[in-house]
Amino acid sequence: MRHNCFSDVKFTSGGHLLIEDAEGSIERAYLEEGFFDFLDKELLSFHHEKKDYEGLPFDFYGGYIGYIGYNLKVECGASSNHHKSRTPDACFFFADNVVVIDHLYDDVYILSLNEENTPMSTWLDDTEQKLIGLRASSTRQLEEQNLHAPTVSRNKSAFISEVSRGDYVNNVENCLKYIKDGESYELCLTTQLRKRIGEIDSLGLYLHLREKNPAPYAAWLSFSKEDLCICCSSPERFLRLDKNDLLEAKPIKGTIARGSTPEEDEQLKLQLQYSEKDQAENLMIVDLLRNDLGRVCEPGSVHVPNLMDVESYATVHTMVSTICGKKHSNVSAVNCVRAAFPGGSMTGAPKLRSMEILESIESCSRGIYSGSIGYFSYNRTFDLNIVIRTVVIHEGEASIGAGGAIVALSNPEDEYEEMILKSSAPAKAVMYFD
Repeated sequence: MRHNCFSDVKFTSGGHLLIEDAEGSIERAYLEEGFFDFLDKELLSFHHEKKDYEGLPFDFYGGYIGYIGYNLKVECGASSNHHKSRTPDACFFFADNVVVIDHLYDDVYILSLNEENTPMSTWLDDTEQKLIGLRASSTRQLEEQNLHAPTVSRNKSAFISEVSRGDYVNNVENCLKYIKDGESYELCLTTQLRKRIGEIDSLGLYLHLREKNPAPYAAWLSFSKEDLCICCSSPERFLRLDKNDLLEAKPIKGTIARGSTPEEDEQLKLQLQYSEKDQAENLMIVDLLRNDLGRVCEPGSVHVPNLMDVESYATVHTMVSTICGKKHSNVSAVNCVRAAFPGGSMTGAPKLRSMEILESIESCSRGIYSGSIGYFSYNRTFDLNIVIRTVVIHEGEASIGAGGAIVALSNPEDEYEEMILKSSAPAKAVMYFD
């Protein structure tokens, strides 16, 4: 099975595909049909039996792990991109050997897609012995090794936004004009903050970010050949398909800072919960995602089990809804993603027109930000996040995307402050390590 030789798959604008195998050999190709069609064919070429993974308490059994950049919206019905991404539009590596850690029950699973009694199959035994050795090490020693603080902060330069405060406020006002004219109901306006950095311990940065801003859909990805590393602490799920063909989206719309005292914190939480503006933002995106999932789900199966719940994280409270549905049997996993990408919480509604408006207002490509990180398993399940609260390190520069949803009730100055709030946790993590 040739998939077992894959190491990295990179897709760039214009349809260029680069595949690197485990030995470093590179294959280049041009994809007329696009990345999603390529990935769909790759996943459909896998042959698997349910008995191979029965009893495992998770859905990933090997396959592709990586990211889909925001610019791939053009393969999902959006108009052309005005700005070229500085990073590849998609990067994935093929994981044929996998270690899964269940933190809740303190269990470790070792999986391999390689045939038994082959040179590659020795990986299972070797890894088991290494993990036993790690288990014998003290937790404290591992924490000291991985979470050590940098001895000297070398670079005190601050992040610089692609747009000034005044320009961002003007962009919000432009969004409000489009909304007043009936062009859109909601526009998710964003920008990028950038900072030149020296050599940085990206894994240490990620662990620090995860410690200070823990989130359920966090990820660390390193593509050394691209000089690219992603440190993500996202609290938001874009879309998941489980082994029972159930789809789930959990969009976030509505964010407020945590309070400095328990009393203030509870007041702010209630303020978010009953905010007319935030409820409007959230409900519009719920309707959008109900429509997206309705295109690929069995009739009558799409429902909203949780509407506008408030979830609390280290630095913010957020308003989250859950939309579910039963995938139609004749729709592939990749086409489920294509029907809903990019996540509606990062675009606005109506989706296609909102993306077109935002493309004309925003001054640079979103790149990886606003896209998705996650996996596509060989058993045709997937789980993808929304790339927010994330540091992208590429060619000596750290970048952070941030923004917010603009609706008719939005205040331009408040929207700027919300953008800064959302960028603060990843920015502080970089300043701590750089």
